[in-house]
Amino acid sequence: MQNFKPVELEDVYRLFNLGATSLVSAADGDDVDVMPATWVCPLNTTPALSTAVIDSVHYTRKLIDKTGYFMLSLPSLAIARETLYLGSVSKFDEADKIEKSGAKLFKFEGCDIPTVEGVLCAVLFKVIPNEYNEKKHDLFIGEAVAAWADSRVFSEGHWHFPEGDDSCRTLHYVSGGHFLTIGNAHDIKL
Repeated sequence: MQNFKPVELEDVYRLFNLGATSLVSAADGDDVDVMPATWVCPLNTTPALSTAVIDSVHYTRKLIDKTGYFMLSLPSLAIARETLYLGSVSKFDEADKIEKSGAKLFKFEGCDIPTVEGVLCAVLFKVIPNEYNEKKHDLFIGEAVAAWADSRVFSEGHWHFPEGDDSCRTLHYVSGGHFLTIGNAHDIKL
C-alpha cells in the first residue's frame, strides 16, 4: 500500500487501457482510411462480437457509416511509426495520409477492406446497427465475418510471441507517442 498514490480522475482510463492498440480500417471502393483505436473490446464469443469506439470526427467513421463494415487489426512494433502517423493525421485534412505514413496496404482474398503490412491479425466485422450507441457514445458493435492471424504468433487458438523478436509483439499505446509491447508469457497452475 505504501507505493500507492492518488490518480487524477481524467487519467483513470489509462489505468485500464493497456490493451493492444488496434488499427481500424474501412473502405468504400477505392476510398480507404486507417486509424488506430485503443477503445476496442471483445464482447461475445459465439457469435464473435467486438466493440469499437470510433469518434464521428474521423474519416474512417464516415466510411463505416456508409458501408456498415470495418476491419480491426493488431499492429506490431515493426509498424509503430506508421501506426502513430495514421492516428495523428486525419484524411479530412490530408487526403494522402496513408501514403505519407509509409504504411503499405494489402487485402485478404475475398475482402474489400485492406489492412496494413506488419499487422499480426485482422478481423472483418459487419456493424450490428444501434443508432443510440453510435450517435451518443460513438460505440460500434461488430459481428466477425472473417478472420486471419500470422501463424508465427497465433496458432491453435493461442498467442505465442517469440522470445527476442520484439518486432512481432503487439503495440499498447499510452499517450504522446509512448507505446508498450506485450511482455513475457507466464503459465500459472492451480
